[in-house]
Amino acid sequence: MSMTRNSSGRRGRAAGSSDHVIASLESEIEALRSKVRSLSTQNTTLLKELEYYRNEIKKLMAPPLIEAVVLEVIDEDRVVVKSSTGPNLIVNVSSRVDVRSLRPGTIVALNNRGSTIMEVLPGRYDPLVKAMEVEERPNVTFKDVGGLREQIREVYEAIVLPLKKPELFRELGIEPPKGVLLHGPPGTGKTLLARAVARESDAVFIRVVASELVNKFIGEGARLVREIFRYARDHAPAIIFIDEIDAIASRRVDMGTSGDREVQRTMLQLLAEMDGFDPLDNVKVIAATNRLDLLDPAILRPGRFDRIIEVPLPDFQGRLEILRIHTRRSRLASDVDLARIAKLTDGMSGAEIKAVVTEAGFYAIREGRREIAMRDFLRAVEKVRRRLAGRGRQGHGGVVSTI
Repeated sequence: MSMTRNSSGRRGRAAGSSDHVIASLESEIEALRSKVRSLSTQNTTLLKELEYYRNEIKKLMAPPLIEAVVLEVIDEDRVVVKSSTGPNLIVNVSSRVDVRSLRPGTIVALNNRGSTIMEVLPGRYDPLVKAMEVEERPNVTFKDVGGLREQIREVYEAIVLPLKKPELFRELGIEPPKGVLLHGPPGTGKTLLARAVARESDAVFIRVVASELVNKFIGEGARLVREIFRYARDHAPAIIFIDEIDAIASRRVDMGTSGDREVQRTMLQLLAEMDGFDPLDNVKVIAATNRLDLLDPAILRPGRFDRIIEVPLPDFQGRLEILRIHTRRSRLASDVDLARIAKLTDGMSGAEIKAVVTEAGFYAIREGRREIAMRDFLRAVEKVRRRLAGRGRQGHGGVVSTI
């Protein structure tokens, strides 16, 4: 009996020891499996990093690509392109590029060594053109433009109204004007009108200074004009404002330098865009100049600039309105007579009247006052008039007494 109990005890201890060993081995196996999974994850991450760095090395070692524009597709293997470096080339097409995606005007990348089309680039706009778009609306409204009620009405009818209410023109069966040309002496409010239009309309506003289109490289100015109008059509409704247009639209002459001929090419491209094969649709053009007499007759005819609006020097009522606009935030003394100041500023432009208000404020600041008195305006008018006389201009107000 005693031997049987001892044998059973040994078997029980052996079984308990075996279960403990098995549990320990299973725990070790699970730990090894977890370590294998962790190493597998690390291996995958390292392989991805290796592939990334291999690709980066390939990019660094790869030769640069040349940008080109497709002119004509000859067959499935050959295409005529205009390279950005200048010449037209007949190049091959890589097997990775679908020939059906190649159309005249498509931008492609050429291999620098064999001049083979390697890929089709997405359409893009010239950075200079994108920089011309006015992102933030000016804080100028038509109420801030004094003495130009008739001009405001004509600009609104020709530019803003067709964009906001095109159905009015469709019902009458007439085509709205394509463009408006503002002309007049400097400082009379031409650019201010354009800024007010940009504020009042919901259209994309593109501001261009005509001198930016004058380039020493042949065809570059015409290309920029083409890009500007393409950008405007793609983002219509849009308004293009060309300031100082006489820089590119002066009268053509038979004899001239190569620079003159390049300016004329730019102007011809502008004429083609405004009255060419492609309709402007919801794209309107505003131009401004101080020298209407210098412009080529071709750009002045109806169908291009349908309305030619003169922005003259302001009359008495206009000067009074301008004074009220520029002094509405000023603290004026009780002796200030704006009507008298308007008479004294006869012959001055809106910009010069604004300079009078600013100079009057400086006189008050020098004397430590917190309001502008009438004598400050009298001295300011005299100072601005002396400046005009020094530039060869003299208004009709005569000499102003400072008493």
